[in-house]
Amino acid sequence: MIDVDAGTPEARWSASLDAHAPPDMVWPGAHDLAGLAGGPRAAVVVVAPHPDDEVLGVGGTLRVLNDLGWPVRVVAVTDGEASHPGSQAITPTALAAVRAQESERALAQLGLHCLVDRLGLPDGQIERHEDELAGKLDPLLDGAGLVLTTWRHDGHPDHEASGRATAAAAAELGVPLAEYLVWTWNWAAPGDARVPWDRARRVPLSPPVRRTKQQAVAEFRSQITALGPDPADGPVVPASELAHHRRAFEVVLPWPS
Repeated sequence: MIDVDAGTPEARWSASLDAHAPPDMVWPGAHDLAGLAGGPRAAVVVVAPHPDDEVLGVGGTLRVLNDLGWPVRVVAVTDGEASHPGSQAITPTALAAVRAQESERALAQLGLHCLVDRLGLPDGQIERHEDELAGKLDPLLDGAGLVLTTWRHDGHPDHEASGRATAAAAAELGVPLAEYLVWTWNWAAPGDARVPWDRARRVPLSPPVRRTKQQAVAEFRSQITALGPDPADGPVVPASELAHHRRAFEVVLPWPS
């Protein structure tokens, strides 16, 4: 279980990233992504272990890429039904429906009216279904121009299993891969040798894109506000973690082509 109360404060990250900013990520434009004459453009596919990871980690990046002409496709590995296992306020089935709706509204806030593939693997158990996930991803990533997924050492078992499975599928298909950080900002610290900072690239977000991302994050009410008075219904993503995802930039870890 991730101890969010003991995490690295955003002020410490801000000071370090201001002083030692990673190089900016350079994306190809839409003209570089076109297929054969008259053919469809390659898409960017973002693989999210839970409905909200795609927005927290790379919501702004997805908007930037979409503005460059990339069609966006989202793969939700689980429905996020296990985020409140002890809740008496909502059932897992109802929570799964709520989380899907929240994700759809968040993507709409970002201006991304995109295809969403919901794989329905069990929340909290992706590691047990890692090979199955890689197989399900093969047809979804085939022909993609880029795939984004959670870093395979992000500190959450579902994030790490999704990262490994996606990396395996992308490597098999020869699709460029970049990983994004969610819980790493909580458990790691500036200069942490466990994080491959040499690969880190910054994705600057313009003020309008940053505001749009903040509006999108606010749609995940089931995760950032209490569902009820019982401690089991408390927010899963507290303000200390949200602060990491309200920056004027995002960070990705691209793999060499």
